[in-house]
Amino acid sequence: MKKKRISKTTKAFYIFLSYVSPRLNTKLLFLKKFGRLPNLKTPETLNEKLLKLKLEDFGKNELVRQCADKYRVREYVRDCGLSGCLNELLAVYDTPGEIDWDSLPESFAVKWNFGCGYNLICESKGELDTAAAEKKLERWGREPFWAYFSELQYRGVPKKIIVEEYIGGKDKTPPDDYKFYCFHGNAYCVMVCVGREEGWPRFYFFDREFRLMRINRDSVNAPEDFSLPRPSGISEAFQIADRLSAGFPFVRVDLYLTQRGVRFGEMTFTPAAALDNKRLPQTDLLFGSLM
Repeated sequence: MKKKRISKTTKAFYIFLSYVSPRLNTKLLFLKKFGRLPNLKTPETLNEKLLKLKLEDFGKNELVRQCADKYRVREYVRDCGLSGCLNELLAVYDTPGEIDWDSLPESFAVKWNFGCGYNLICESKGELDTAAAEKKLERWGREPFWAYFSELQYRGVPKKIIVEEYIGGKDKTPPDDYKFYCFHGNAYCVMVCVGREEGWPRFYFFDREFRLMRINRDSVNAPEDFSLPRPSGISEAFQIADRLSAGFPFVRVDLYLTQRGVRFGEMTFTPAAALDNKRLPQTDLLFGSLM
């Protein structure tokens, strides 16, 4: 089934509304997703509590803004004593036209520091169309990402292009991505995606002992004896997520388990823009109670 695309007119409307009233925009987006208005006065679910924080705190919380910034979050990770899990930073630029492609290694990752999805993975520089890459980066750089869903933690982030080391395997396989759901400095569980390379991604939640938690649709529908091998380094990753999330009522810490150890990915304060309608209602309440 083809995913229905949002028209340019509809997207422009929500962007405009973000500049006028982030609260009204948030309510209309929630209504569109869930068929009801959000409870922002006495929220109970994770979605609603994050929307309240987004509107009342994230826009003026400098630490949240720093950690949502894929460049400046590196300083926060170092301050937490975890510089060893940072990917090597190869270069930083203000505009795509400044990128010195010739100085970069054969493989690398280049991305904007604001929002999500604005990244290019180069496995072989000889096969990279640098002109097309610059054009794509320029287009992304003009987008007001924060305004799509009124994610105020991204508003005002000084835009930077960062180039980091490539952390995939020698056979060009991407690293395993683990998303830790953290509440008040405790990584409660981790979400793992399998089957992405096949085009049929499935998501499973595991506790700190890496036992399946049947708290989402894929986990509920999994066979009774379903399990995944316990990854090497998962205990260390949980501990890293604990340290990075200390002081925040909620944050999702994304880490990679690579052949060279745990590597930091990013910190996400509003997963799915806090409009996750794929989360089971009872799980949304459970996560909300942990805040």
